[in-house]
Amino acid sequence: MSFYKEAPMPAITVGAAKVHYDTAGSGPRLVLVHGTGSGGAEMVWGGMLDHFATTRTVVLPELSGSLKTVDDGAPLTVEGLVAQVAAVIEATGDGPVDVAGFSLGGTVAAALAALRPELVARVVPIAGWARSDHPAFQQTFALWRSLADDPRRFGEFATTTVFSSTFLGRFDDASLATVNATMVPDEGTLRHIDLDVRVDIRALLPKIQASALVIGNAHDACVPVGLHRELAAGIAGAQYRELDSGHIGFAEQPEAFLDAIDRFLA
Repeated sequence: MSFYKEAPMPAITVGAAKVHYDTAGSGPRLVLVHGTGSGGAEMVWGGMLDHFATTRTVVLPELSGSLKTVDDGAPLTVEGLVAQVAAVIEATGDGPVDVAGFSLGGTVAAALAALRPELVARVVPIAGWARSDHPAFQQTFALWRSLADDPRRFGEFATTTVFSSTFLGRFDDASLATVNATMVPDEGTLRHIDLDVRVDIRALLPKIQASALVIGNAHDACVPVGLHRELAAGIAGAQYRELDSGHIGFAEQPEAFLDAIDRFLA
């Protein structure tokens, strides 16, 4: 049974953005924040929505840069994306709620917990980071950004960095080509990348009052695992779980990934 709906998505105006969002399931709300890529929430969370929606009302904001949300095209900021997620939470009920975010969404979720503590009960940053000034991070994202004029290579580079070599070894050529094609260098994706390399929320981490579980990935070639660990260390009392995977841990280690979140939110 799929919880995705064909009905038009509701939307809320936040500054210059008309932010679309979707909801599915029933029960306590769980807000899932997507990361880099114009595909937005469905691209990241689509394969897990049925799992979470059996016990939760899942709320899926579409941040600026995604195809479903329209804004003025200005440079993105963490604070601006936090405001969008906060507005969606307030539009769907009273807080606090549980919030999980993947990659850039993990960074946004952590910042939300710091800036709007009344809205967040528990927070799960997944493959997120608190600072971008890591040489490997900067070089990886600069190289990725430089491939924007070559969509095929742009997608191939993304696949190579977000999955571990062990996981990619299971793909045949056709499957690999399909995965490569999911990441395209359109305007929204490039706006996300431009924000990725400017992140610095270290000063916010001590302000987080919510219970936190940080999920990192031991073989992450996109965001160095040391940055996952730093994020966890900066949040007082945070639990840390490291998966034996590349950046997209929920694809490589789905059972361990869902078990970690389910146990934390139980």
